[in-house]
Amino acid sequence: MPVTEQEIVDCLRRITLPGTSANVIDSGAVRHVEVEGNAVRVMLAIQAGQPNDTETLRIATEKALIALPGIERAEVRVQALLATVGGDRPEPAPTWADRIRGVRHIVAVASGKGGVGKSTVSANLALSLARSGRSVGLLDADIYGPSQQMMMGATQEPSGGADGRISPVIVPGGVRVMSLGFMIDVDQPVIWRGPMLVKALEQFVGDVEWGDLDYLVIDLPPGTGDVALTLCQNLPFAGAVIVTTPQDIALIDVRKALHMFVKLGVPVLGIVENMAYFQCPACGHTEHIFGSGGGRRTAEQLEIPFLGAIPLDPAVVVAGDTGRPVVADRPESAAARGFLEVATAVDRAVMGTV
Repeated sequence: MPVTEQEIVDCLRRITLPGTSANVIDSGAVRHVEVEGNAVRVMLAIQAGQPNDTETLRIATEKALIALPGIERAEVRVQALLATVGGDRPEPAPTWADRIRGVRHIVAVASGKGGVGKSTVSANLALSLARSGRSVGLLDADIYGPSQQMMMGATQEPSGGADGRISPVIVPGGVRVMSLGFMIDVDQPVIWRGPMLVKALEQFVGDVEWGDLDYLVIDLPPGTGDVALTLCQNLPFAGAVIVTTPQDIALIDVRKALHMFVKLGVPVLGIVENMAYFQCPACGHTEHIFGSGGGRRTAEQLEIPFLGAIPLDPAVVVAGDTGRPVVADRPESAAARGFLEVATAVDRAVMGTV
């Protein structure tokens, strides 16, 4: 039976940092964990202390992991971080926001439920903002179902520097992209939660060389779970875009997402209605397959802006699957024009608040 995530967490929680009573999980030393078959790889980061601390910790961690049932090989890397100098009192650890000071505005793209095209909206919103002259990054925070590496047509992997920081992949259109999908096999499940999940999110935010950006668009997972909560509690979001489809069952979940952001103090920039209608390319007839106008009505009821309606277009699906989002592949299409209008509304709403 393959080792479980909880077994790895429990194992690491029994490993103490050299010279302390703190374990590597609760102290935040675990930076990355990857399980592949009967092998496990772990990245740890600790404050530099005695010269042999990193080697002592590496050997102890590998020994504990290799003792787990089903694990035949354990690879542990330990990075020593330089302590702050100058004064008896250590400087407070930098916040997530401190580590991305070059990012002017952070925008979340969220949905109350899956299957509404949130990642498609995120990708095309990022490209649309870039087409308008903004410098843009796209963070795929959908940890359990990363897809932006494929949707954005990223043909290379992120590179790492000697300082342990990661350079995002710059795709055609100039958007800087980071996704867990770059780092795992397509069939490998992500079974993180708790401290491991939080540490992965912190790395994607603070250990990536985002540089100076007008916007960092964050593609959140569907629903109102741990990822959205953690990011909203640690980053100063300029606002959130909520994606829905017109039918009533999707609109029920819009309200849940809205109330989450309200409770977390994140402004809601508005609603995007995706798959709003289908227009026959042969005869021009318009069919509202999932109902009509639900997104706009909900926006009016909740007294938030309606950012725009995106038509149901098979070209959007094909473009995303081939790594050429429709804004880049068919900028003249109705769907691309819809995304550009949404980006203009978002840009106006955000820039109007500064």
